[in-house]
Amino acid sequence: MAMNIFRHEFRTNLRSVFIWSASIAVLIIVFESLFLSFAQQAELLNKAMANFPPQLLTAFGLNGVDLSTVLGFFGYTFLFVQICLAIQAANYGFSLVSVEEREWTADFLLTKPIKRTRILTSKLLAALCGLAITNLVVWAASFGSISLFKGDKSYDAAALFLLLASIALFQLFFFFVGLLISLMVKRIRSVMPYSMELAFGMYVLSVFGDMLGTSVLEKITPFKHFEPNYIIQNGRFDLPLVLICVLVTMISLVSSYMLYVKRDIPSVA
Repeated sequence: MAMNIFRHEFRTNLRSVFIWSASIAVLIIVFESLFLSFAQQAELLNKAMANFPPQLLTAFGLNGVDLSTVLGFFGYTFLFVQICLAIQAANYGFSLVSVEEREWTADFLLTKPIKRTRILTSKLLAALCGLAITNLVVWAASFGSISLFKGDKSYDAAALFLLLASIALFQLFFFFVGLLISLMVKRIRSVMPYSMELAFGMYVLSVFGDMLGTSVLEKITPFKHFEPNYIIQNGRFDLPLVLICVLVTMISLVSSYMLYVKRDIPSVA
């Protein structure tokens, strides 16, 4: 029974996974195809950026970025990839349970001889497989597009590997936080507004944290936990912030199971 749930959920998500993966891959390739043009105008770009207000550079993730280097340019474009990954993961988290309650099919599933914990686990594994596929596509598109468009410039492959390794934890944060919020809300009629609000809300918190010069907001958002420029420039994660991300993710996971087991599922009748 659990395997049937997994297969059904995975097949249901497959089209969405393909669309998200293909879209993000195209985004990476298009951005990287512009690298050599930016690199050739590096001096002009640096002079122009020096005249921009620091707040504007911070808002667009350009503060301290050297667009003439392979990883500097990729780190800037990776911010847009992170936003897409956040929306996708949050979307899957919010819809994992709410879609059945919205379509009045949850009571049918829960009448089957299977524990709620096994139902949720099967649904979780199916959604996580979809996120893993997107993760692999991002890795392939990143290494492939950089190799194709870097020209004669070199880059630190270890730093790129570390940056891409952050995707999994980044996805899990938005997925499980989205799931937890969906279980705390009585009913979600449309998933996308919640996903957009969570993803862009966390991004805005990251931007305001930089602009206000406060470290309090950094502890909340994974956009600061896995800031591309920090990882590329330092060749490591900011471990205290990463541990906060892991802690929030684990709390969201455990809390989701507790809420789902006790949740009053609406019936058709």
